[in-house]
Amino acid sequence: MVSMTQGLYRWGSAIKRGRKDLTSLIIHDAANLRYIQKFMKQRTKSKELHARASRVIPGGVNSPVRAFKSVGGEPPYIVRGQGSHIWDADGNEYIDYIGSWGPLILGHAFPSVVEAIEKANRDGASFGASTPREAELAEAVIEAFPSMDKVRFVSSGTEATMSAIRLARAFTGRSYIIKFEGCYHGHADSLLVKAGSGVATLGIPGSAGVLEEQAKYTLALPFNNEEVIQEAFYKFKNEIACVIVEPVVGNMGCVPPREGYLRFLRTITAQQGAMLIFDEVMTGFRLSFGGAQELYKIDPDLTTLGKIIGGGLPVGAYGGRAELMDMIAPVGPVYQAGTLSGNPLAMAAGLATLRELKQHPEIYQQLETRTAALVDGVLAAAKKKSVAMTANRVGSMFTWFFQPDEIYNWDTAAKSDTQAFGKFHHAMLEQGIYLPPSQYEAIFMSAAHTESDIEKTIAAAEQSFL
Repeated sequence: MVSMTQGLYRWGSAIKRGRKDLTSLIIHDAANLRYIQKFMKQRTKSKELHARASRVIPGGVNSPVRAFKSVGGEPPYIVRGQGSHIWDADGNEYIDYIGSWGPLILGHAFPSVVEAIEKANRDGASFGASTPREAELAEAVIEAFPSMDKVRFVSSGTEATMSAIRLARAFTGRSYIIKFEGCYHGHADSLLVKAGSGVATLGIPGSAGVLEEQAKYTLALPFNNEEVIQEAFYKFKNEIACVIVEPVVGNMGCVPPREGYLRFLRTITAQQGAMLIFDEVMTGFRLSFGGAQELYKIDPDLTTLGKIIGGGLPVGAYGGRAELMDMIAPVGPVYQAGTLSGNPLAMAAGLATLRELKQHPEIYQQLETRTAALVDGVLAAAKKKSVAMTANRVGSMFTWFFQPDEIYNWDTAAKSDTQAFGKFHHAMLEQGIYLPPSQYEAIFMSAAHTESDIEKTIAAAEQSFL
């Protein structure tokens, strides 16, 4: 959609050009409005559900971005998904480009994943004891990620990253960590520093309750900038335990590394005796079967995973070389535990998902082709309507940014027109296109999205650029 200023300029120009142009503009805008009104969805049940949830849950949500604060309005409450589509409590149908924030690479309710979960559930949902599938999934993950000799499963990406950092500090005997502005690695205290994503969406620089004593050991630096890394290692010589990075950032929108940047991080951490941690919670098994490290041919010291390895169920993992992982209890002195770690249902869902991806490697080429067609199609529609927009894409992760300039770090991403995005988001939602409710979140394609889905989405986008 155009901004109010753009709209006034357009109408003013039409008035100057004469009656014919003004009449055309009135007809054009009225047609667009009627088109979107035709698809206006009733969400009475969703509103009632949100009111109910708000009485007993902070903001009515269990994760802040779901509240739609950055785009306005109230969220639809989703009750069912199948393939690339979801349905809300009022029966409205949407083409889904969130996919539970990435893990549903095969689409909703994929048959073999559903079957695996149902079978595991019949055998017992949780034991708090070791089960055979834990080793099976660990072997599958290690096979796909040669940088790992061993892996430990946890229940979330936050647990994975905080555990990996604890391990890096223990192994190096150092205190400081480097993260990057706009990268989000979960809500552990030391990581909520210029964390992007939900934090950026809400306009909060960090978080209340995080002690300065904890945050002071976190150095938040601009992404894609080699010089600041060199300066940090010079200033804090022999004090930096690790560098943690999303190899392709997904939490300030999709932002890829510049050419050679990840290789630079690998080289300087090795030279300085610091650990390099790839947070592949989003990118693992999505950008390729071996994640971003296969795509960019970089072996980090530690890797954190999540999303897809749970097949839609809550799971996280961290892994690396044996000498590092053998410092984890009960073998070594670094303690980490979790009653639901290695949950049988999550292990079954993850195994079913990874088996499908391994047996059908053509899925990745299909994702590449269809995601490119969608991203380019919407960019062409924006250009046709004179809307300032650019896009970043790596594989099936992407973001449309409402600005014309290159996006390569948080400062450049933050220049995006979030009001324009909010209007676009709502117009797309009314036409049955479900996008992340934040300019600063990656968008995901699944193998279930069809060419028809893509065509419908591009057509909806063109109508949404009022």
